[in-house]
Amino acid sequence: MNTVEESVVIAMDGLDSELFNYLPYILQDMWEIGANPVGINDLIRENFDNPAELKVLDLGCGKGAISVKASKALGCFCHGIDAIPQFIDYANEKAIEFQVDDLCKFEVGDIREKVKTLRGFDVVILGAIGPVFGNYLETLSILKQCLNDSGVIITDDAYIEDESSFSHPLMLKKSDVLKQIADAGFVIITKVDVKTEDIQDADDLIFNNLKKRCLELIEKHPGKEELFRNYILKQEEETYVLENKVTAYTMMLKSKL
Repeated sequence: MNTVEESVVIAMDGLDSELFNYLPYILQDMWEIGANPVGINDLIRENFDNPAELKVLDLGCGKGAISVKASKALGCFCHGIDAIPQFIDYANEKAIEFQVDDLCKFEVGDIREKVKTLRGFDVVILGAIGPVFGNYLETLSILKQCLNDSGVIITDDAYIEDESSFSHPLMLKKSDVLKQIADAGFVIITKVDVKTEDIQDADDLIFNNLKKRCLELIEKHPGKEELFRNYILKQEEETYVLENKVTAYTMMLKSKL
């Protein structure tokens, strides 16, 4: 099993676990790192009659954008977990700023370990964190224990269309994703494909800031130039893939019990 540092770097589309300690600097300009909080809030609002009564688990919460904005917009309780201490510090600051610190709980931890004891959640969110728990079958089987009987999982991810010849080590074909969801005993409640132009706008902002900070790190640590240049190149590759080769989506899943 990957170390927590390796898992986090992979989730951030990196290759070298040495990047882990530099991620707070590289991503300092961004609060929303992965999934779109507005889209997730809309899904919750559309599928629950009383969102303020919900108990939400945000795994790999980053800087807490999804949790803070959900608590602010919906009035729900959110428990966010991330492995980077600086991200959790920032999440707590934003919760205070948005006046939802009484509704948000953030903690540093390895989500693979934390989920072993977390129970009774109405919503579990996986906001663009990649295959931290394994493939869809493995992930849903593990997270099912965190849900109450009527709970749902919201995942922000991407798959490769079946007719495509493209392949990616961390992405599945659409038919494989759907089969694994069914094999895990889940059904799709709703699925929203992300518009290409929305992906491009978000990617441009993230990449430009990320590249700027990596170049600054090269000046500060010239002996690690290859590490940061490789990360820039990897981000360029993954941005191209997301915009041109795969289908990005947000999906709500529920156990068939």
